[in-house]
Amino acid sequence: MRLLLVGALCALAAIVPQAATGAAPRSCGRVVDPYPDTRYDGVDLRRIRATGVSCDRARRVARGAHRKALGLTPPPSGVRHFGWHGWQVTGDIRESTDRYVAKRDGKRVSWLF
Repeated sequence: MRLLLVGALCALAAIVPQAATGAAPRSCGRVVDPYPDTRYDGVDLRRIRATGVSCDRARRVARGAHRKALGLTPPPSGVRHFGWHGWQVTGDIRESTDRYVAKRDGKRVSWLF
């Protein structure tokens, strides 16, 4: 009986972190003017949303991954796929507003540029 109870508790412990990542995304503040004195001067990284990470981490991911994205040649499809510090990043640059999503181990950060 105890073995069954211990097994059930272990299974429950494995499920609880997965349920936490299914939570609604947290709205984080924008990164104000990340590219001063460039052609993007005054353009913010905005509408940053975080699931499974703090807002500070989400803003760092958005700033760093987006800086790398700007250094990449735009693909003909208009959708960028690349890695940044263990995060898998997808950027849709086909519209007038660029949309990015970074994912890592069930965590998610999204932002607009």
